[in-house]
Amino acid sequence: MTTKQYVDGVKYHHWQAFSGKLWQRNYWEHIIRTEQSLREIAAYITTNPAQWETDTLHT
Repeated sequence: MTTKQYVDGVKYHHWQAFSGKLWQRNYWEHIIRTEQSLREIAAYITTNPAQWETDTLHT
């Protein structure tokens, strides 16, 4: 559904087209089952953007 909305936005609403891949490879979902897991995931989300420039998958 997200991809369809993006494609429609490009076609009909003059959104900027993205020439790369829309979805990151090797992505998987994770069910948060414990408070510790929640804290670790929250820390990852908070600190990850600062590491994008050195991430080999970030292009």
